[in-house]
Amino acid sequence: MAIKIYTKTGDKGSTSLIGGTKVSKSHLRIETYGTVDELNAHIGLCRDMLTDNNSRNTLQKIQNDLFVIGSLLACDPEKDVKMALPEITESDIFFLEKEIDQMDAILPAMKYFILPGGNIAISQLHIARCICRRAERCCMRLDETSAVNPLVLKYLNRLSDYLFVLARYTGHLNNIEDIPWVPQKIDK
Repeated sequence: MAIKIYTKTGDKGSTSLIGGTKVSKSHLRIETYGTVDELNAHIGLCRDMLTDNNSRNTLQKIQNDLFVIGSLLACDPEKDVKMALPEITESDIFFLEKEIDQMDAILPAMKYFILPGGNIAISQLHIARCICRRAERCCMRLDETSAVNPLVLKYLNRLSDYLFVLARYTGHLNNIEDIPWVPQKIDK
């Protein structure tokens, strides 16, 4: 028998954390892992737009990592969760740093702030970067009241850096130059 996608248990505005605790759908924990889920979906869109196989494979690994982060954030920290959940590790963060360094070695040095844009894939990667920063801010707010694994915070911080560099690298692969930010003169 197939499982139905709808349970009707959330019709009154609450949902359950892993561990069984019911919370409002407006709870910061729900907002936090919902933002990570949004980021994951947007990275899927970016992956579908890219043609570079290494970048596509890396984004798929990142999507798997984000599922891990989402499951960690969906746990009630006050309850002993009976199921085994995967973890984010320093090696996951090192992987992102290695990918950043490999792309950075090829890219021209940045000499100015750049504007997001140049083509659709570059713009989408910048949107994913912004969603990642929002997820990181949500985690920081959650950490003020309920401890968040420090590796989750570190991973999201590094991921936003990776997405920024990947946007530049995607432009490089497609012969699209960075768009420099040209500040307007302020008349005094």
